[in-house]
Amino acid sequence: MLSSQTKDQVTSAAMTKLREHGLTVGSILETDEETLGKLIYPVGFWKSKVKYIKKTTEILQAQYGGDIPDNVAELVKLPGVGPKMAHLIMDIAWNKVSGIGVDTHVHRISNRLKWVKKETKTPEDTRVALEDWLPRDLWSEINWLLVGFGQQVCLPVSPRCSDCLNRDICPGASRKK
Repeated sequence: MLSSQTKDQVTSAAMTKLREHGLTVGSILETDEETLGKLIYPVGFWKSKVKYIKKTTEILQAQYGGDIPDNVAELVKLPGVGPKMAHLIMDIAWNKVSGIGVDTHVHRISNRLKWVKKETKTPEDTRVALEDWLPRDLWSEINWLLVGFGQQVCLPVSPRCSDCLNRDICPGASRKK
């Protein structure tokens, strides 16, 4: 929930503070929104995320005995949880591959590499298109492979094509003649 629209280093720092504070459903329920905000700041959209975290922990306590749902349909009902996060949670928490976690990096790179039959407009459209052809045994790792690549090399603006080992086969490579 914290990582959306937030740099990894900022997310990591916020998670460290949360863990030190006590990162359980019970401890979050006992934490007021102001304190929670101070713990997660400066993550992107921190004010909204405080509300999502509080509401989600209330739901987890009331409906799931303090645990998390074990299916995508229930996960996406939680505030601040979309398909990408739900599929990643299923893989990490439940060791079940239910789909590909497609974030902005996977979406952008899949389109640049023409891994989708026609250009997709949303990460969810990209997920559906990738799942149509990518072997299921690769679904779990594709997010992890492309996120780092998208953060370091295949950047949204001014991709580092000259440094990319895929530049000769990438339809999206911006080659200087």
